[in-house]
Amino acid sequence: MKIAILSKSKQLYSTNSLIEACEERGHEVLVVNPLRCYMNIASHNPTIHYKGEELRDVDAVIPRIGASITFYGTAVVRQFEMMGVYCLNESVAITRSRDKLRSLQLLARKGIGLPVTGFANSTKFTEDLIDMVGGAPLVVKILEGTQGIGVVLAENRQAAQSVIEAFQGLKVNILVQEYIKEAKGRDIRCFVVGGKVIAAMERQAAAGEFRSNLHRGGTASVIKITPEERSTAVRASKIMGLNVCGVDILRSNHGPVVMEVNSSPGLEGIEKATGLDVAGKIIRFVEKNARPGHTRTSGKG
Repeated sequence: MKIAILSKSKQLYSTNSLIEACEERGHEVLVVNPLRCYMNIASHNPTIHYKGEELRDVDAVIPRIGASITFYGTAVVRQFEMMGVYCLNESVAITRSRDKLRSLQLLARKGIGLPVTGFANSTKFTEDLIDMVGGAPLVVKILEGTQGIGVVLAENRQAAQSVIEAFQGLKVNILVQEYIKEAKGRDIRCFVVGGKVIAAMERQAAAGEFRSNLHRGGTASVIKITPEERSTAVRASKIMGLNVCGVDILRSNHGPVVMEVNSSPGLEGIEKATGLDVAGKIIRFVEKNARPGHTRTSGKG
């Protein structure tokens, strides 16, 4: 097979791991920077050009679209879909998962456990907004933030008001969520491939930090998840319409709650924590499912 990995750099751990998995299984692999692609959007013969040449005879695409290039990156994925090329994660599913508010509303509609979450445009009723999510401490998140950036823990009511008003003064969209104190700075990353949790790790926040992201100094270790956590992760991936994703879960007093569904989950943390060949499992899934015109997703909305 000829597999294209959409990535800004082949030096990234995840991209390199996928390259090695492709080559080990005898596939031809191309690393394509989506920002360097340009497209002919024509109904009769849609094409994609890269570095002065037309990309031809691609059998499958693995999108590794970073949050900062979602708009253009998903346009490239959509162009491949127009050409009938199989895409591991489709453009609509990637876009759906990147919109934190939209994804939470879709998950809530299907009964997935979530932290109590508030969203508002005006600061006029900040007091009621704080009460709505259970009071302080609470977490304020910028909708467009990634890797823990733009996430603030407000430990008391006055701090919560100040943070909310400051963010809204900057004209950024925010979510206000209950703080799951019992999680103790830990979360679970469930790695889902083809509707199955193939690996799971627990991430522990660094001392003095509540964000467990590995980019923020968190540590990872292998963990055995419960059947309810497994079911929650699988359901969340299907609601988003993602064949491959990382589902981040907190253990709360009222069961597992989903924090985020990541359409381009990193492989380094999960592979090193579990010792599993996650990239190899992804390529095997592509082998089983890649065929011309197979571009239907399971999610809606």
